[in-house]
Amino acid sequence: MSASTFQLCGLDPAPFQPLFALNDASLAARGALRRIVDNAPGYPCRISLEDAALGETVLLLPYLHQATDSPYRSSGPIYVRANAKQATLAPGHVPTSVSSRLISLRAYDEHDMMVCADVHPGNEVAAALEVLFADAGVAYVHLHNARQGCFSCLARRVDS
Repeated sequence: MSASTFQLCGLDPAPFQPLFALNDASLAARGALRRIVDNAPGYPCRISLEDAALGETVLLLPYLHQATDSPYRSSGPIYVRANAKQATLAPGHVPTSVSSRLISLRAYDEHDMMVCADVHPGNEVAAALEVLFADAGVAYVHLHNARQGCFSCLARRVDS
């Protein structure tokens, strides 16, 4: 069996953790909301790449996931969990927070221009990413929850 060509990456928690100490008015001034998880699964954390558990505190906030100077510069809502640890996944591993959802894959080249986009059931994401990264022109892929449209995570190329 050949080695996987991709690795999914959770976000760095450092920019988000101080936000949990803010009051609701200060969060609102930043376009963010505090939520207590009342339905699981349903609040996928973009740091840990896990769904938050019932009763956990999460923040819903805007996140600039495509921070480029290309026409594809983009932001959208994400959930992050209090005290979440950044996911360090093995190459080729797709966590349940991704594999249990309909996922939009958006592939970009080294100039941050979209070269391909498609939608797949979560259980087909790994195979679809392998196909995308077989194209040397694909530098990275953004995964989005297709129904809500929000950013899920980044897939980066793994060198063999």
